[in-house]
Amino acid sequence: MNKQPFILICALALAGVACGQGANNSAGGSGGSGMSSGARTGGAGQGAAGTGGGDTGKGGGGAGGTGTGSGATGSGGSAGGSGGATATSTGKGGGSTGGGGSTNTGGVAGGGGSSSSASVGGVGGTTAQDAGAMDGGPRAGGLAGGGGQTGGMSAAGAPGGTSAAGTTGGSAAGGGGATQSGAFPTQACLDRADTLLGQMTADEKYAQMLQMERAALTTALVTQYGVGSGFSQGGSAPATNSPTGWADMADGYRQAALASRIKIPFIYGADEVHGIGTVKGATVFPHNVGLGATRDAALVAQIANLTASEGAGCGVDFLFSPVVAVALNERWGRTYEAFGETTDLASSMGVVMTKGIQFTSTGAATGILASAKHYLGDGGTTNGVNNGVTTGDETTLRAIHLEPYRAVVAAHIGSVMASYSTWQGTKMHINKTMLTDVLKGELGFGGFVVSDFNGCLQLGMTTQAGLGACLNAGIDMFMTYQQTVPAMLGYFAALVPATVPQSRVDDAVRRIIAVKCEMGLFEATGKVDRTVTAEVGSAAHRQVARQAVQESLVVLKNDGNLLPLAKTGPVALGGKSADNTGNQCGGWTITWQGTTGNGVTGATSVRQALEAVLGANQVVYSLDGSTTTGASVGIAVIGETPYAEGKGDSANLAIAAADVTAVQNMKQAGLKTVVVLIAGRPMILDSIMTSADAIVMAWLPGSEGAGVTDVLFGDAHPSGKLPHSWPRSMAQIPINYGDATYDPLYPFGFGLTY
Repeated sequence: MNKQPFILICALALAGVACGQGANNSAGGSGGSGMSSGARTGGAGQGAAGTGGGDTGKGGGGAGGTGTGSGATGSGGSAGGSGGATATSTGKGGGSTGGGGSTNTGGVAGGGGSSSSASVGGVGGTTAQDAGAMDGGPRAGGLAGGGGQTGGMSAAGAPGGTSAAGTTGGSAAGGGGATQSGAFPTQACLDRADTLLGQMTADEKYAQMLQMERAALTTALVTQYGVGSGFSQGGSAPATNSPTGWADMADGYRQAALASRIKIPFIYGADEVHGIGTVKGATVFPHNVGLGATRDAALVAQIANLTASEGAGCGVDFLFSPVVAVALNERWGRTYEAFGETTDLASSMGVVMTKGIQFTSTGAATGILASAKHYLGDGGTTNGVNNGVTTGDETTLRAIHLEPYRAVVAAHIGSVMASYSTWQGTKMHINKTMLTDVLKGELGFGGFVVSDFNGCLQLGMTTQAGLGACLNAGIDMFMTYQQTVPAMLGYFAALVPATVPQSRVDDAVRRIIAVKCEMGLFEATGKVDRTVTAEVGSAAHRQVARQAVQESLVVLKNDGNLLPLAKTGPVALGGKSADNTGNQCGGWTITWQGTTGNGVTGATSVRQALEAVLGANQVVYSLDGSTTTGASVGIAVIGETPYAEGKGDSANLAIAAADVTAVQNMKQAGLKTVVVLIAGRPMILDSIMTSADAIVMAWLPGSEGAGVTDVLFGDAHPSGKLPHSWPRSMAQIPINYGDATYDPLYPFGFGLTY
């Protein structure tokens, strides 16, 4: 490679604010400020500095303090976590603002405290790199851990994990870190739930535990039985799939619930894992793997806020998000739903996403519920098989996969979704030790556990036996498909009290009602605010999505400084994803699996974006890249087509033959060739390496293709860093940062800039 990689990994403060970045990577920014007097200074975590050496700086909130050559900062403000960056082992740190230095080194400052309800700001700061080598990372000399108190059930948060090279390292989550203050749920909401419990019939209790697919749920059934929740399976939408159509459906269900005898509010769920992607016309943000590449907590918080807003406008108030899996094997078809391969990224981004969905910047409830998934170990299965067997002993399970849940519980996540996966011979849906003893007991989770889609009907048992096993293990709400409400109520009635004690039912219902209370639903009107509906997919929201695309792109190769491109044509454009918004958005977009083509309402393709920059007559387009008339530069946009869940599991991540041909056609025509890879995970690049002068990983960028061209033309400087180690071959997978033998094509945290 011709460029020394500029590598920077933020120890994202759990306060939910961004690590600062100096312009053109020349100097670290100041620490994020604590956002109100309600935030208190957090204690330091115990994650050790990385291989490059240097101690984390200690600034404060407010302006964050100024850095010195040693990486320490001044005494900063009173609110928020510690800021500052570290110096490198080669002495390239220094600078007056957070450990600046050369373009290959520029430090950043850590985030400060979060919202007014945050009791502790996590420690910020970064570890340093040794002349462009890897930063200290989460499983081999960790990022700084967040300290301080947790909210909710425990009085004090666990410290950031201790560094242990090659194993578990320090966690940005800190096992506690910055949290919402107080207990969750509050005593007031628990009291309300208890009052209602005392007034409910057995069937009304069972009905609160139901989450019925919309096709089997009429408003009449909601009123008759007091059904507590509905959901859309992938692709299940009202007759008019638009923000207004969804809002109309939600209003019907909500009003029906208020017309029931018990009048407990209704919540509606859907897999909204990258914006409200099931609704035509909504903003489709980059999938989580791209957000992990941004390392920008403030931006992710903003995306979460906008997702909550668009969910509110569509009447989808129970989001099956965030995915806090630690994705350890790129064969897994859900790799793109996770933030990356490290516990730190899953924890820190999971907390930011949770807070942004459920709470405003002042700590008030948004009325939207987040659900962390999939508990537990779904990203660590043998060979990356979806719903497979999670590897490792309990120490490994806890160190890698449990910590993100500890972090989001401390941030007051209201719901956790159980995993289809199996660990040590037991399906997670019926693992009482993990669901009840660990999640609800040890971690102090006060919200409710929801099953995955028909998760209790896929256990090799009868329906009734499966429901009983799940309920006894700790499942509180049952996401159910192709069942009727009367049949479900009958199953529960037959189980209680002979198989399931009444106390377990009451606990489940108490949790569900208390969470609805915390959402503010008992004070709500029961109708969607149509002024918010009108903002779904707005230009302002799409601009944030465009920024997310800009920050998520990772430049892997840039021979001869080909990038940024000059804004002169003609430019040849080809590849199957150059003019394909469906490929850009990937799975979980309108339908479960997503759809190739240009069917994403309001989206901008890379081709449209390129033509907007150069003019349509300066873009020479052909699907296979064979038309290059007048061009000296070619852009091949290639990669994967949409998939979701197990349908995306793959033992072959090689570039498709047609994609290789498109790249080779441009190169053989004498063009300088840029490859833009649109994919949900790293792919094996050997077939295109010699033909590509530049390679840019765009992940699954979503609806705003202009963010890609912004980076190609230098209107935005590339800043994305790999959230996954990039394998040289399939034989190297799984390969993860901290492995005893670690020789990836591109390491975790890699990313060029210009």
